[in-house]
Amino acid sequence: MNAHCRRGASSLNPQLLRPIFNVVEAEAFRRAGVLQGPRKVASNEGFGNMSRVPSLSSPFLLGFDEIERVLDRVGKATDGYPPYNIERVPRDGNSPERLRITIAIAGFTRDQLEVTIEENQLVIRGRQQDDKSRQYIHRGIAARQFQRTFVLADGMEVSGADLKNGLLSIDLVRLAPERVVRSISIKECD
Repeated sequence: MNAHCRRGASSLNPQLLRPIFNVVEAEAFRRAGVLQGPRKVASNEGFGNMSRVPSLSSPFLLGFDEIERVLDRVGKATDGYPPYNIERVPRDGNSPERLRITIAIAGFTRDQLEVTIEENQLVIRGRQQDDKSRQYIHRGIAARQFQRTFVLADGMEVSGADLKNGLLSIDLVRLAPERVVRSISIKECD
Protein backbone atom coordinates (compact mmCIF):
# COMPACT_ATOMS: atom_id res chain seq x y z
CA MET A 1 0.00 0.00 0.00
CA ASN A 2 1.20 3.49 -0.78
CA ALA A 3 2.68 5.38 2.20
CA HIS A 4 0.33 8.30 1.47
CA CYS A 5 -2.67 5.96 1.89
CA ARG A 6 -1.53 4.73 5.31
CA ARG A 7 -1.02 8.23 6.73
CA GLY A 8 -3.67 10.87 7.12
CA ALA A 9 -3.62 13.85 4.76
CA SER A 10 -2.55 16.10 7.65
CA SER A 11 0.76 14.22 8.04
CA LEU A 12 1.94 14.88 4.46
CA ASN A 13 5.18 16.83 4.27
CA PRO A 14 4.58 20.12 2.36
CA GLN A 15 8.15 20.03 1.00
CA LEU A 16 7.42 16.67 -0.62
CA LEU A 17 4.12 17.89 -2.06
CA ARG A 18 5.60 21.03 -3.69
CA PRO A 19 7.12 19.21 -6.69
CA ILE A 20 3.91 17.23 -7.22
CA PHE A 21 1.78 20.37 -7.21
CA ASN A 22 4.21 22.07 -9.62
CA VAL A 23 3.71 19.18 -12.04
CA VAL A 24 -0.07 19.29 -11.62
CA GLU A 25 0.03 23.07 -12.18
CA ALA A 26 2.11 22.56 -15.35
CA GLU A 27 -0.44 20.00 -16.60
CA ALA A 28 -3.27 22.45 -15.88
CA PHE A 29 -1.48 25.12 -17.94
CA ARG A 30 -0.87 22.58 -20.72
CA ARG A 31 -4.54 21.61 -20.80
CA ALA A 32 -5.51 25.30 -20.80
CA GLY A 33 -3.28 25.85 -23.82
CA VAL A 34 -0.83 28.15 -22.06
CA LEU A 35 2.70 27.48 -23.25
CA GLN A 36 5.34 28.10 -20.66
CA GLY A 37 9.07 28.09 -20.59
CA PRO A 38 11.09 25.78 -18.40
CA ARG A 39 9.78 25.51 -14.83
CA LYS A 40 11.51 24.61 -11.63
CA VAL A 41 9.85 21.31 -10.77
CA ALA A 42 11.78 20.35 -7.65
CA SER A 43 14.36 22.18 -5.61
CA ASN A 44 17.37 20.51 -4.07
CA GLU A 45 16.14 21.32 -0.57
CA GLY A 46 16.03 17.98 1.19
CA PHE A 47 16.22 15.99 -2.04
CA GLY A 48 19.99 15.75 -2.66
CA ASN A 49 20.74 15.41 -6.37
CA MET A 50 17.33 14.72 -7.83
CA SER A 51 17.17 14.13 -11.57
CA ARG A 52 13.59 12.88 -12.00
CA VAL A 53 10.21 14.18 -10.99
CA PRO A 54 8.80 12.03 -8.20
CA SER A 55 6.15 9.51 -9.14
CA LEU A 56 2.63 10.88 -9.33
CA SER A 57 1.14 8.00 -7.37
CA SER A 58 -0.72 10.04 -4.77
CA PRO A 59 -4.28 8.81 -4.27
CA PHE A 60 -5.44 12.40 -4.88
CA LEU A 61 -3.99 12.51 -8.41
CA LEU A 62 -6.11 10.26 -10.59
CA GLY A 63 -5.33 9.83 -14.27
CA PHE A 64 -2.11 11.88 -14.28
CA ASP A 65 0.17 8.99 -15.26
CA GLU A 66 0.50 10.45 -18.78
CA ILE A 67 2.12 13.60 -17.35
CA GLU A 68 5.25 11.74 -16.30
CA ARG A 69 5.70 10.32 -19.81
CA VAL A 70 5.21 13.77 -21.38
CA LEU A 71 7.73 15.34 -18.99
CA ASP A 72 10.27 12.64 -19.86
CA ARG A 73 9.76 13.28 -23.59
CA VAL A 74 10.09 17.04 -23.22
CA GLY A 75 13.17 16.67 -21.02
CA LYS A 76 14.95 14.66 -23.70
CA ALA A 77 14.44 17.35 -26.37
CA THR A 78 17.31 19.57 -25.23
CA ASP A 79 19.07 20.24 -28.56
CA GLY A 80 19.12 23.98 -29.27
CA TYR A 81 19.04 23.66 -33.07
CA PRO A 82 17.20 25.14 -34.82
CA PRO A 83 16.32 28.17 -32.67
CA TYR A 84 12.65 29.09 -32.42
CA ASN A 85 10.17 31.64 -31.07
CA ILE A 86 6.64 31.11 -29.81
CA GLU A 87 4.34 34.12 -29.88
CA ARG A 88 0.70 34.83 -29.23
CA VAL A 89 -0.97 36.41 -32.28
CA PRO A 90 -4.07 38.44 -31.33
CA ARG A 91 -7.41 37.98 -32.96
CA ASP A 92 -7.59 39.67 -36.38
CA GLY A 93 -11.00 40.29 -37.92
CA ASN A 94 -12.82 36.97 -37.88
CA SER A 95 -9.70 34.83 -37.30
CA PRO A 96 -9.29 33.53 -33.73
CA GLU A 97 -6.38 34.21 -31.40
CA ARG A 98 -3.55 31.81 -32.23
CA LEU A 99 -0.03 30.78 -31.34
CA ARG A 100 2.77 31.03 -33.89
CA ILE A 101 5.93 28.97 -33.74
CA THR A 102 8.70 30.51 -35.87
CA ILE A 103 11.77 28.38 -36.54
CA ALA A 104 15.00 29.77 -38.06
CA ILE A 105 15.94 27.28 -40.79
CA ALA A 106 18.16 29.22 -43.17
CA GLY A 107 19.32 27.15 -46.14
CA PHE A 108 16.41 24.69 -46.13
CA THR A 109 13.98 24.51 -49.03
CA ARG A 110 10.33 23.54 -48.73
CA ASP A 111 11.14 20.10 -50.15
CA GLN A 112 13.67 19.47 -47.37
CA LEU A 113 11.13 20.14 -44.61
CA GLU A 114 8.40 17.96 -43.16
CA VAL A 115 5.75 19.10 -40.66
CA THR A 116 3.60 16.36 -39.13
CA ILE A 117 1.36 15.75 -36.15
CA GLU A 118 2.06 12.45 -34.42
CA GLU A 119 -0.35 11.68 -31.57
CA ASN A 120 -0.37 14.97 -29.62
CA GLN A 121 3.02 16.19 -30.87
CA LEU A 122 3.90 18.67 -33.59
CA VAL A 123 7.07 17.33 -35.25
CA ILE A 124 9.20 19.44 -37.63
CA ARG A 125 11.97 17.64 -39.51
CA GLY A 126 14.59 19.03 -41.86
CA ARG A 127 16.89 16.96 -44.06
CA GLN A 128 19.71 18.38 -46.13
CA GLN A 129 22.20 16.45 -48.25
CA ASP A 130 25.81 17.46 -48.82
CA ASP A 131 26.40 18.76 -52.34
CA LYS A 132 29.39 16.65 -53.40
CA SER A 133 30.04 18.85 -56.46
CA ARG A 134 31.13 21.81 -54.31
CA GLN A 135 34.68 22.30 -53.06
CA TYR A 136 34.75 24.39 -49.91
CA ILE A 137 37.74 26.44 -48.81
CA HIS A 138 35.96 27.08 -45.50
CA ARG A 139 32.80 25.29 -44.37
CA GLY A 140 30.97 27.12 -41.60
CA ILE A 141 27.45 26.22 -42.71
CA ALA A 142 26.99 22.49 -42.40
CA ALA A 143 24.29 20.52 -44.17
CA ARG A 144 22.52 18.97 -41.24
CA GLN A 145 19.35 17.28 -40.20
CA PHE A 146 17.10 18.28 -37.34
CA GLN A 147 13.93 17.31 -35.58
CA ARG A 148 12.08 19.73 -33.30
CA THR A 149 9.09 18.44 -31.32
CA PHE A 150 6.37 20.37 -29.48
CA VAL A 151 3.80 18.64 -27.26
CA LEU A 152 0.36 20.04 -28.01
CA ALA A 153 -2.45 20.44 -25.50
CA ASP A 154 -5.75 18.76 -26.21
CA GLY A 155 -7.76 20.73 -28.76
CA MET A 156 -4.76 22.47 -30.39
CA GLU A 157 -4.85 22.36 -34.19
CA VAL A 158 -2.33 23.44 -36.82
CA SER A 159 -3.99 26.03 -39.05
CA GLY A 160 -1.12 26.53 -41.50
CA ALA A 161 2.61 26.78 -42.18
CA ASP A 162 4.63 29.30 -44.21
CA LEU A 163 8.28 29.42 -45.27
CA LYS A 164 9.66 32.91 -45.93
CA ASN A 165 13.20 34.32 -45.74
CA GLY A 166 14.58 31.28 -43.93
CA LEU A 167 11.85 31.30 -41.28
CA LEU A 168 9.26 28.56 -41.00
CA SER A 169 6.10 29.82 -39.26
CA ILE A 170 3.48 27.40 -38.01
CA ASP A 171 0.17 28.74 -36.69
CA LEU A 172 -1.81 26.88 -34.03
CA VAL A 173 -5.37 27.53 -32.89
CA ARG A 174 -7.32 26.12 -30.00
CA LEU A 175 -10.73 24.86 -30.94
CA ALA A 176 -13.38 25.69 -28.36
CA PRO A 177 -14.05 22.47 -26.47
CA GLU A 178 -17.58 21.22 -26.32
CA ARG A 179 -18.81 21.64 -22.75
CA VAL A 180 -20.51 18.45 -21.67
CA VAL A 181 -22.18 18.02 -18.30
CA ARG A 182 -23.15 14.46 -17.58
CA SER A 183 -25.17 13.31 -14.62
CA ILE A 184 -24.03 10.11 -12.91
CA SER A 185 -26.77 8.00 -11.39
CA ILE A 186 -26.17 6.73 -7.87
CA LYS A 187 -27.34 3.22 -7.07
CA GLU A 188 -28.33 2.42 -3.55
CA CYS A 189 -26.76 -0.80 -2.29
CA ASP A 190 -27.53 -2.56 0.97
